[in-house]
Amino acid sequence: MPAFGAAAAADADVIVVGHGLAGLVATSELVAAGRKVLLVDQENEANLGGQAYWSFGGLFFVNSDEQRLMGVKDNYDLAWQDWLGTAGFDRGVDDPAGQDYWAYKWAQAYVQFAAGEKRSWLAGLGMQWFPMVGWAERGGGVADGHGNSVPRFHVTWGTGPAVVEPFEKKVRAGVAAGKVVFKFRHRVDELVVTNGAVTGVRGKVLEASTAARGKSSSRTTIGDFELKAPVVIVASGGIGANHDLIRQNWPARLGKAPSNMITGVPAHVDGRMLAITQKAGGRIVNPDRMWHYTEGLRNWDPIWPGHGIRILPGPSSMWFDATGKRFQAPDWPGYDTLHTLGSITASGYDYSWFVTTQKIVDKEFALSGSEQNPDLTGKNIWLLLSRVWQTPEPIQKFQQYGADFVKAATLPELVTGMNRLTGTNLISLDGLKRQIEARDREIDNSYSKDAQVQGIRNALSYPGDVLGRTASAHKILGSESDGLVAVRLNVLTRKTLGGLQTNLQGQVLGASGSPVPGLYAAGEAAGFGGGGVHGYRSLEGTFLGGCLFSGRAAGRAAAAATAS
Repeated sequence: MPAFGAAAAADADVIVVGHGLAGLVATSELVAAGRKVLLVDQENEANLGGQAYWSFGGLFFVNSDEQRLMGVKDNYDLAWQDWLGTAGFDRGVDDPAGQDYWAYKWAQAYVQFAAGEKRSWLAGLGMQWFPMVGWAERGGGVADGHGNSVPRFHVTWGTGPAVVEPFEKKVRAGVAAGKVVFKFRHRVDELVVTNGAVTGVRGKVLEASTAARGKSSSRTTIGDFELKAPVVIVASGGIGANHDLIRQNWPARLGKAPSNMITGVPAHVDGRMLAITQKAGGRIVNPDRMWHYTEGLRNWDPIWPGHGIRILPGPSSMWFDATGKRFQAPDWPGYDTLHTLGSITASGYDYSWFVTTQKIVDKEFALSGSEQNPDLTGKNIWLLLSRVWQTPEPIQKFQQYGADFVKAATLPELVTGMNRLTGTNLISLDGLKRQIEARDREIDNSYSKDAQVQGIRNALSYPGDVLGRTASAHKILGSESDGLVAVRLNVLTRKTLGGLQTNLQGQVLGASGSPVPGLYAAGEAAGFGGGGVHGYRSLEGTFLGGCLFSGRAAGRAAAAATAS
């Protein structure tokens, strides 16, 4: 690796802590401005790109070319209405000392970005998107409440790796030009503060690791380090793999934290840098806001400890709690993740059930994660088209080898399998049959009083859902089902929605509301901007976008702050 020339006062212009997407974006901006950067991370080079690499590559755009191709009419006003109804900002929006003051400003800026230059900026870097726009988080049933009024979930062609790739290339070009030095296996334990300003980092050098991407690595230390720079950007991610920290911050509004959760991120997503930055004067806001999925599967071929995969469901599966009671509005697949999470915890159990048909599984089930979508990740059009006539291979493998699927020809057999899987007799055949038959009677007409059936009809009016995400309306216990399927759904940990409070330049604010000199933050560590750009809930496709937007802002501001 190239090294910088000797400097009396500093080892670099900027130190970036965390080599995930936000850190790569910030570093690429600094390189473009001619700055020298130390990119520090506790993991090895195999993990460059962080959690973004594992993602489905979903991005939130407003009034995009892809939306117009699908006949979707979208604009900034509608998107901002949806964002406000979803976020529910209520903690001092108008008070400069409020937790939501900067979060609200970041939200406005981000939605303007998503409706403006975001797509053209990324397209200029070579990104492309699958033309069928997904409709995530369909909401709670009122126009100004939670949810996307229209489809906005754009899957990147190449998924997460294709989002990471252009920024990794820019950073590696910076390495070749002597502008960037990677400091892999450097664990930051302290931010150095001199006369009230952050002036560097201290920590431990970890022993070299050959662990594959996502695998747990050694924490054996082999030495100390201290690095100096006039600016430090914290881009270290959230707390998604730290179940103790999740439970510590779990909000009462979501009920009791589940006793059993599976993990959606590698073990190194531990949240350590949040407390370290707080100790250096940074203010953490909205720590009780978090985003965990309710449709988690235990990975039959895990990469990290407790590895879980999320089902990205279409709207047709029936959803029941652990006792076999059907959830009510808005607790349907793909409608309101956190409301459903609260309903699951209120049931007294930490899992729930989809009861569905093989026909619905074949058409509506997708799995989140780049490695679970070899067609999209590998940009293999033939393999992608094969989804039309066959169950995707990753779904087949989860049905064959996974711990959470039950398949049967008849409902009595299905109920027996469900109870066998959990080691209980919580599911009553008569109760489940009564509820499914009641729903099935609503399928005979093209209209219905069952709100979930109404939602299916609504989905079938959108070409993107008809083509790829919604099975034709049919009876669960009818002849069109192709067999019955039950899926045990686990709570899957994922995102930190709160974090370090930052202004629009990415400067970390202290308790007084003033910036901590020399300290910036981006990505999930900053709540994706401002300490919580999402408020209480996400519209989806906004986590990668928040890393891109906040990383760019922090990188550009840090470059300006270090101009000679």
